[in-house]
Amino acid sequence: MTPDAHGNPTAGPPDAVARYDHALDRLLRLRTDVVPAASTLVRDAPEVPMAQALWAYLMLSSTDAADVPAARESVDALGALAGHWGPREGGHHRALEAWAAGDWRRAAAVLDDLLIEWPADLLALMMGHQLDFYVGDAANLRDRVGRSLGAVDPDHPHHGLAQGMYAFGLEESGHYEQAEQHGLAAVGRNPDDVWAIHAVAHTHEMRGDVAGGVAFLDDQAAGWHDGNLFTVHLAWHRALFLLDAGRVDDVLATYDTWAYSAEVPAAPLQLVDASALLWRLLLDGVDTGDRFAGLADAWALALARAGGPGATEASWYPFNDAHAVMALAGAGRLGEARAVVVRLEADAAGAAGGAGAGPGPGPDRATMAADAGLPAARATLAFVEDRHEDVVADLLPARRTLHRFGGSHAQRDAWERTLLESALASGRVGLARALLSERLATRPASGYAAQRQADLAGRT
Repeated sequence: MTPDAHGNPTAGPPDAVARYDHALDRLLRLRTDVVPAASTLVRDAPEVPMAQALWAYLMLSSTDAADVPAARESVDALGALAGHWGPREGGHHRALEAWAAGDWRRAAAVLDDLLIEWPADLLALMMGHQLDFYVGDAANLRDRVGRSLGAVDPDHPHHGLAQGMYAFGLEESGHYEQAEQHGLAAVGRNPDDVWAIHAVAHTHEMRGDVAGGVAFLDDQAAGWHDGNLFTVHLAWHRALFLLDAGRVDDVLATYDTWAYSAEVPAAPLQLVDASALLWRLLLDGVDTGDRFAGLADAWALALARAGGPGATEASWYPFNDAHAVMALAGAGRLGEARAVVVRLEADAAGAAGGAGAGPGPGPDRATMAADAGLPAARATLAFVEDRHEDVVADLLPARRTLHRFGGSHAQRDAWERTLLESALASGRVGLARALLSERLATRPASGYAAQRQADLAGRT
């Protein structure tokens, strides 16, 4: 055994463990070079268990169904090394087996247990943090990192990166001032900590601080503009502030520059941001030209790729499916949008019938679909078909369960806005007033809410 950079026992020769440490550092910083670092490590040292584990986690954390077969190959390769690993690697194998089988919550629980024994296992910490995010467990998104933070050497640069994770968990669980403090401290330690930058941006979003949000992201531009996996997402956050400020032309320019390009194949996480931005513009009645058409083409390709050779399902993560429906419905491709809804209906039926324990997508996709993906996607389709009472019927009860398919409060706000717009369109004035009052209580400076409140003036 060779200790890794945080003293965790790791099977493998020192040079391979050093390369693992380097690849992990690139992952913690969300740098684009993590992919070649991890892929060459698993190619050159396939007998090192943590090399296989790192690659499998990378594939699964993309949330792209097309990456699941590659992840399962590495999980199998890791399993074949059982005689060469220690108990920590065995814990990673159990977590990966569960995640690759679609049992996301079980994977998160296994990593919880692993971190009790090895609290400074930064790969387990980050992947557990991601799983907490994907399943909408805001409390553990915060507390998982809180349990480990004291075990990470305060003099090591990765302590700051762990603090950035803690900032995001604090924000998603409603502790905005603490989140901002920890996030700013993390950025002070590592100016390229895009996850911490992202956490602070969320604190401005949730408080409706448009000017502060734009200023902060612009001040940190050197840390997030290039070479990382979060450039598009942080540009998306900046665009949300611009939209609230009524700067529609700048929002469209952001979309064209950062969010989507037909020349560059996009991963689902990027397509999600593009869909969410265009959908908000649609809700505001903005003419987006032919942008929905191009985005719908990209989603159609992603869905087809997900069902390609080696795949066992045509979708993997209902949060992505709901955003695909935004793009397809926004482009007027209603038949394709309905096909995604039908697939989510089948998944949700599996949750109701207790299916999912055997081969296939696993239990969590079924519950994610039933509790969140299906009502969100069905309401999105109903909105473009002007069936606003149906939108309200789906989204009003689902408001308390939408977190179960993951995403942040800021991301799920797309459906909060959809509900408000349909309440207005269907004449549900009392509901619209209540929703606006709720929004203004936490975002008193919201330009969007102020405009909708003005629209309500005089209506009974």
